[in-house]
Amino acid sequence: MNNVDTDKPYKDFTARLKLLIQKHPELITTTLSNIFTMRLIGNKTHGDLAEIAVVEFINQYMYDFRSTHVGKDLYRAKSQEEDINVINEITNSEFSISLKAYGDGPLQLSTDKNFRMFPRLEQEGSRITDRATIQRVLHDPAFSEFQNINVLPLVYDEKKQRCNILVFNYERAINDTRCISKDESGRGRKYPRYRFSGPSNAYICEVRYGDASANALQRGLWTHTKNGLAYFDSITNGWIDYSHNHILVQLFSHALVSSEPAHRMALENLKEGIAELKQRSGLKG
Repeated sequence: MNNVDTDKPYKDFTARLKLLIQKHPELITTTLSNIFTMRLIGNKTHGDLAEIAVVEFINQYMYDFRSTHVGKDLYRAKSQEEDINVINEITNSEFSISLKAYGDGPLQLSTDKNFRMFPRLEQEGSRITDRATIQRVLHDPAFSEFQNINVLPLVYDEKKQRCNILVFNYERAINDTRCISKDESGRGRKYPRYRFSGPSNAYICEVRYGDASANALQRGLWTHTKNGLAYFDSITNGWIDYSHNHILVQLFSHALVSSEPAHRMALENLKEGIAELKQRSGLKG
């Protein structure tokens, strides 16, 4: 694979994922339908199950990649916020992905657990417009997570039952930032924020919040999938319509009160179903 950029393994992965979705849209449509069906069980259920679903999607359909689910123990220990570990079996490069299942609106790109971003911006005052200063700030160690976290957002519009897999383009955001300005609390905000703007004052992203007492999971780098759409690349080439799979809800409910031998039999049937999907899509088994 001469076209693989080994210095940017996540970019290669998302490019390969985008190509797979272009060629076989039915695979991602089925997976997304099953993921968002989980919202029928609980409003937050889909987020955790999306992580193991995407891991299995990679293992089943992206043959040059191998993936494992990190689980929640490391996250609770605050050592990392990524959910999925991926290995490119051609280049042997290894990287982690933070999966986000968010509604079409505000999106957290990374947490600021050590409370470094906001104080670093405050050192420069309430408004930064000098290009050299902006670049110096964005390449400061306090902003090391700006580019180091590989966020894969499944952005959904529940009313229209559609999903868009959007990847934030950090390089474009850094290159386009013309102004970083502090907005004080108000308009529904308890804490101030720093707003990043591009040419013509276009919204790019923001850093929240300005107080160490704020919830650590709310601090950090945020954007808005509607207002900052120019700084996202769509892996799905736009919105993909999904539908609820009510049989899946019944399957879960029956599985929870069934036995392990029954689970084994059901698993074999599910593997056969995956094999049929691969065959219909022309993928190797």
